[in-house]
Amino acid sequence: MNKVRWGILSTAKIGREKVIPAMQAGNWCSIDAIASRDVQLATATAEALGISKIYGTYEALLNDADIDAVYIPLPNHLHVPWAIKALEANKHVLCEKPIGLTTAEAKQLQDAAQQKPHLKLMEAFMYRFHPQWVKTKQLVKEGAVGELKHIQSFFSYYNTDVNNIRNKKDIGGGGMMDIGCYCVSLARFIFDDEPTTVFGNIEFDPVLQTDRIASGILNFSNGSSGFTCSTQLAPYQRVNISGTAGRIEIEIPFNAPPLSATRLWLHTKDGAAEMAFDAVDQYTLQGDAFSKAILDNTSVPTSIQDAVNNMAVIEAVFKSAETGGWVKM
Repeated sequence: MNKVRWGILSTAKIGREKVIPAMQAGNWCSIDAIASRDVQLATATAEALGISKIYGTYEALLNDADIDAVYIPLPNHLHVPWAIKALEANKHVLCEKPIGLTTAEAKQLQDAAQQKPHLKLMEAFMYRFHPQWVKTKQLVKEGAVGELKHIQSFFSYYNTDVNNIRNKKDIGGGGMMDIGCYCVSLARFIFDDEPTTVFGNIEFDPVLQTDRIASGILNFSNGSSGFTCSTQLAPYQRVNISGTAGRIEIEIPFNAPPLSATRLWLHTKDGAAEMAFDAVDQYTLQGDAFSKAILDNTSVPTSIQDAVNNMAVIEAVFKSAETGGWVKM
């Protein structure tokens, strides 16, 4: 087998427009099947993207012995249930972020994965595979900014559509689950550590009841991270990583455009050095990295424990906002 045979659970927009085409462009991915409870939409998607097999239920796809792995872009509340069912059907699983709705739910998935050690499971934080983040991690590790002390991140967009799944509280909508999870993830990724204490401040939409502006402070053993995410502010994203001798600024840190070059700047006493990265699709890189781990039977780039830990920090932000105090991790 020189390519992993993938099935897609649902015709979610992110899959149709971003992930599936990106994975089809990869070296190690073959998108062979798609499932949806809306057969007409599944058929239209399959025809548009050249997918050979169409299923009217997720169970039918999971029962296909010729499918090796599944990608799950379902609404947040369905991530863990269907990831567990996929593992039980002996499929490798790449699941969209956030891995679940709670830490307890994420641990349920972790427990299920431990029963199937031969299968690969990973939360789909695609940004980590982009060369700009690989370079950032390298620069920090090599001491380009001196001693890492603080990370500041901002991620926002404006969406008040009551029918959009991101605005439905009961299925895991809201800013923290949708985009704040990136701010938490990148801080843990760059510090290569877990926060010791967490503080959160959240403004909820009075009608939708979802968190529309959330800010947090994560204290690490050697530094801190501050972030703000919002579903109801002007669209913007930026990350600044500061140390005792320099600062790294990432222009488009999260949804880097697949057809355009990206940039970061390393600011030191010698001035600002711009680093440009050729256009790449981070979803392609993610799909290939996961598929290669399957083909070579190696560890996936990011463990399920990382996903559980990220969920725990997100919960701590909500708990702090509710109590008004710091939460010890």
